[in-house]
Amino acid sequence: MDLLKDLAWRGIVYQQTDEEGLTEVLSKDSISLYCGVDPTADSMHIGHLLPFLTLRRFQLHGHRPIVLVGGATGLIGDPSGKSDERKLLTLETVQENVAGIKKQLETIFEFGGQNGALMVNNYDWAGSMDVVTFLRDIGKHIGVNYMLAKDTISSRLETGISFTEFTYTILQAMDFHYLYKHHNCSLQIGGSDQWGNITTGLELIRKIQPEGSKAFGLTIPLVTKADGTKFGKSESGSVWLDPEKTTPYEFYQFWINTSDADVVRYLKIFTFLSHEEINLLEKAVQEEPHQRRAQKVLAEEMTRHIHGEESLVQAKKISHALFSGDVKSLTAAEIKQGFKDVPSFNGHAETDSNLVDLLVAANISPSKRQAREDILNGAIVINGEKVTDAFYSLQESDRIEGEFTIIRRGKKKYTVIMF
Repeated sequence: MDLLKDLAWRGIVYQQTDEEGLTEVLSKDSISLYCGVDPTADSMHIGHLLPFLTLRRFQLHGHRPIVLVGGATGLIGDPSGKSDERKLLTLETVQENVAGIKKQLETIFEFGGQNGALMVNNYDWAGSMDVVTFLRDIGKHIGVNYMLAKDTISSRLETGISFTEFTYTILQAMDFHYLYKHHNCSLQIGGSDQWGNITTGLELIRKIQPEGSKAFGLTIPLVTKADGTKFGKSESGSVWLDPEKTTPYEFYQFWINTSDADVVRYLKIFTFLSHEEINLLEKAVQEEPHQRRAQKVLAEEMTRHIHGEESLVQAKKISHALFSGDVKSLTAAEIKQGFKDVPSFNGHAETDSNLVDLLVAANISPSKRQAREDILNGAIVINGEKVTDAFYSLQESDRIEGEFTIIRRGKKKYTVIMF
């Protein structure tokens, strides 16, 4: 299927500056296009994913993606639309964040080859530019009235906006012009909140480049959930791409817990499954929702794409072990992932072996009397095995790889004993 028609079917296209012109260009030639991200943290979260996955779709259709990490714009801060200014980051922090984000982007794109992705940092051309050059060569072409018409700026006029944030959109426009001039980049894509920045870039290209120069902008709708709650948040906070911040197991669980109302739309916009595959999964949601086939496929596709096959296998193993209660089959590393947010207690092998005493010390049971009742009633499970002996003492064999013992009280209350 034609690329733009595929994007429309998936619900990815929100706005275009010249749909007819872009359609014509894409039908004739391969192009270079870009999308950027500011390094406000040392990791992207899943809210950043859709524009870059869309950029990847263009690459799969033979076009060359340029991935921009905003080492310069990250020092300034995009006007947020809120009344307060963004906190300025130090150059050292931004550079550290750039390094972390680059690693994540390398997992999404193919580098090298005829249409291999190019990664750039706008600090390379903006960081050394002096203020006089900026004002003469760039600022002269963007009118104040034009800037005041931008929503991100006009919404801040009553509460106040610094000149620093006021000029952010010009810096991003300079990126588009630089990439157009030096890398023949004719299309910028981004979230719908980037429309003002993208069109400012087109204005700058129109003003500086020869008459007839063609460049385009395309925006993508911001992802929302059917129930109106914010996308990209789990109970523990943001869902990061960095496995140290959000483990592959947590990442997998986020996607597998997608509601029936959202799952088909997420399959369309986030995965590279064919129309036929998605239609079959949509049918499964309608006819066999209890099987959750669509959610399982979504979780597998996303975890594999961001963290790799090995991490996907591990995430599925942890999920199965927790569902079945067979935690003894897990390694210590897998326990660290699967029980990351579970209450824990630092035990001592020499003194904390008596089970009743340990249940009270670890706040699993409120008293020794209740602990004995819990054991006798079969409510205490150690590493997936029920213990009913009130005089039981933990053995060395109860410590998984010598590090952990997993105690469950009732059906869901887990505690990790760490040795």
